[in-house]
Amino acid sequence: MNHRRKNNRVTRRLITAASASYTANAAFGAAVATGLIDNGRIRWVHHALFTTTVSMTTIALAASAVQRQRAGLALLPAVGPLAVLPYLGGDVCRHAAVAGSAAPFFATALTMVWRSR
Repeated sequence: MNHRRKNNRVTRRLITAASASYTANAAFGAAVATGLIDNGRIRWVHHALFTTTVSMTTIALAASAVQRQRAGLALLPAVGPLAVLPYLGGDVCRHAAVAGSAAPFFATALTMVWRSR
């Protein structure tokens, strides 16, 4: 197996993990916002998912840069919404809109790494 193909597998796994974490966090947040889940006693779950999402996204971006994979460039704009989310306060609509604005970047990066197999 050549070096480029192995690098692509690493990037694919990391971007997939970051996207899965983002999706789980968004789903949990949506369930809380719609009242399906009461997170009064488990507020830490959403925070843990967010921390995992930020960590996995950062690692995926770093690996993409080192491995010169273009999918990292598609994922890079997701950093903006992720960076401001903790500072939005209690406005659920604004929080959901900003969080959702990262979705196209995760989807595009995910599509790019899986199409380049």
